[in-house]
Amino acid sequence: MDVYSVSEVTTYLRELLETNPRLADLWVSGEVSNLSRSPAGHVYFTLKDENAQLRCVFFRRPNMGAPLDQGMQVVAHGRVSLYEVRGELQFYVDFVQPEGVGVLHAQFERLKAQLEEEGLFDEARKRPLPRFPRRIGVVTSPMGAVFHDICNILGRRWPLAEVVLAPTAVQGPEAASGVVSALTALNDEGAIDVIIVARGGGSLEELWAFNEEPVARAIYASRVPVVSAIGHETDYTIADFVADLRAPTPSAAAELIAPDRLEVTVHLSVLAASLLTSCRGEVDSRRTGVSQAVGRMERLTPDLARERQRVDDLWRQGNASLEALMRRWRERLSGFAGQLRSLDPKATLARGYALVQRDGHVVSSVAEVTGGERLSVRVKDGGFPVRVEKAAGTRPSTRRTRKGEKRGEGVQPLLMVDP
Repeated sequence: MDVYSVSEVTTYLRELLETNPRLADLWVSGEVSNLSRSPAGHVYFTLKDENAQLRCVFFRRPNMGAPLDQGMQVVAHGRVSLYEVRGELQFYVDFVQPEGVGVLHAQFERLKAQLEEEGLFDEARKRPLPRFPRRIGVVTSPMGAVFHDICNILGRRWPLAEVVLAPTAVQGPEAASGVVSALTALNDEGAIDVIIVARGGGSLEELWAFNEEPVARAIYASRVPVVSAIGHETDYTIADFVADLRAPTPSAAAELIAPDRLEVTVHLSVLAASLLTSCRGEVDSRRTGVSQAVGRMERLTPDLARERQRVDDLWRQGNASLEALMRRWRERLSGFAGQLRSLDPKATLARGYALVQRDGHVVSSVAEVTGGERLSVRVKDGGFPVRVEKAAGTRPSTRRTRKGEKRGEGVQPLLMVDP
């Protein structure tokens, strides 16, 4: 026999209750009794009818602002579980609505409060619509008049846009999943600038697909801005609160997302005229500036004719100075040439003198030669070798001296031409 502890039994029962899908999403109606509030803000009460009662706990965060009083008939939403510490079956409430407003309305209010708490309605996250959309996605039924009306208005206002239909049922049990699939397909399509989720008017039950949580979360997750156009102007759905923009009707949605081509044409004409006027003014202003600059350049430009004459004068002066300098140098060179010619030994030889050399060196004194020595003699038209017969001072000369001439003076060596 198996024996279990109390904790094991209560844990098993709690898990059994919490895994039951019906008990995890439960609506219960009844009368509020034994109402009490803890210092932390939690509310404890009992829901009862004539035959039974159910312990309930309503925690502080979701119960803020909830209408709840002793003896009040309410419809509550929550889940059933076991509080193991006391071994009590409890209904964990997350939404309370006074009885009489209807279950669908209660479900609407509960989901609205939940999604608002999560931030799906936050205005700060909502995106602006493109001013000039090129591809417009439409989530609606292809059979109704809604899609036809949207296409007519878009064709009249902004025919440049391409309309991409993602067909789906918009009423019935398959509508919510169809809307989610259509939104996903348009997001996967790529290059879609804006999406319209549209349906014509109807009762709360007929519009209920757009109050389903999967549809709300699909709109929230869309990478493309979404415009909600569900029912008539007085109809509000959860999709309207989550969408980036709510349109009162599908036709109004088409007008909101597409500019009027006539207004755009007029605006472009005004801009073109303004641009033309601005360009003309700018051109005139620049033309005046250029004319002023040309005038300043003309005033600052030197007189080319005068400068050309000045250059000619300078050239003539420079040429005259150069010619005078060349003449002076030629005169100096002529003087140097005359001096060099006067010092040229050849000129001396041409006057009848001879040049006596020994081994290329000039003999300038009789004392420098000895008898029998061979020398060379150079005259004006050539040279010839000679031999010294007798050197000076070897024998006194027997020649008579001239009057006034001392004996022995002017004695020269005797040179013999070498054969």
